[in-house]
Amino acid sequence: MKLLQRSLLIVLLSGASLFAGEGKLELKPDDTVKSILEHHIGQVVELHLGSGEKIGGKVEKVSDTLVHLSQLTGAEVFEAMVDIESVSAVVVRAAKAK
Repeated sequence: MKLLQRSLLIVLLSGASLFAGEGKLELKPDDTVKSILEHHIGQVVELHLGSGEKIGGKVEKVSDTLVHLSQLTGAEVFEAMVDIESVSAVVVRAAKAK
C-alpha cells in the first residue's frame, strides 16, 4: 500500500506543472511528504488521504507527525491538524507551462 501511495504522489507531483499558479514543482530524490509540505508553508495545498478523503487549506506548520492547515477550502473559519502518515498525495498549484 505504501508503494501505491508513493507512486500516486510522484504521478501527481509530475503532472502538477499543468496547473496555473505559484511556481514550478520539482521532485528531488530525497523528497518526502513532510519535506514537500515544508517547502509549501504559506501556500494552499490539497491533501489526499489514504482513506480517499481530500482536505485543502493553507500550510501553516509542519512537524514530524502533523501538518497544520488553516483557511480550509470550503470552511475558511476552521483549521485542521492532519497526520502526515495518512497523506497519500500532496497537490499544489504550480506554474503553467509556457
